[in-house]
Amino acid sequence: MVDESVQREALVAAVENVAARIESEKSHLTDLDSAIGDADHGNNMHRGFQAVAEKTDEFEGMDVDELVKTIGTTIIGNVGGAAGPLYGGSIMTASQELEGGITAETSVAFAEAYLEKVKDRGDAPVGAKTMVDALTPAVHTYKKSIEHDDLPPLTALAKAVDAAERGVNFTVPLRASKGRASFLGWRSVGHQDPGATSTLFILEEILDTASEYLEGETDAEAVAESVPDEDPEEAQE
Repeated sequence: MVDESVQREALVAAVENVAARIESEKSHLTDLDSAIGDADHGNNMHRGFQAVAEKTDEFEGMDVDELVKTIGTTIIGNVGGAAGPLYGGSIMTASQELEGGITAETSVAFAEAYLEKVKDRGDAPVGAKTMVDALTPAVHTYKKSIEHDDLPPLTALAKAVDAAERGVNFTVPLRASKGRASFLGWRSVGHQDPGATSTLFILEEILDTASEYLEGETDAEAVAESVPDEDPEEAQE
């Protein structure tokens, strides 16, 4: 496992990179949300991650799980609407999986816990035209890559990002059935979901940051190297 001080350094770098990416994409996210939502997703996400970036000096000496929990609480306190609980609250809940630091195993547990909390809070299945459509294939691909294909975490993350991008594209032809976009009915068809898009941006910056600290292939597609005969968890029982 990478030294915890290095893990903190990587998390700070990831936060700063995500904040910068969201700032650069703020107008794009606003345009996407203007078409099917409240036109506030770009501003909300920018405000939340800028607030986190401004607190990075406080991260020194924190345990990794505490640091990630602080990221979540800061997002909740600064992001309005549904995005605060969905992004920040889910990070808070999942942060307990990182007690003891970040390993391949704890990162999978974090990803699964985050996905489940997002689904629970948003009550959104795959196909509802939400961030879940990008997050679900990303998490499933990451888990399979780590637990079944035994790939390095960086390569697994690259595959997860590719899966998330496919998920974002998947939202375009869907009719929204959750959130503000669902009020539009069939008029929501043909528009890319802003939450799925911001989720992709976050994952891309995490991958870019991780590439500075981990070894592995980053030019990877979310294509199965083999089909699992059984669930990885069942195989361990």
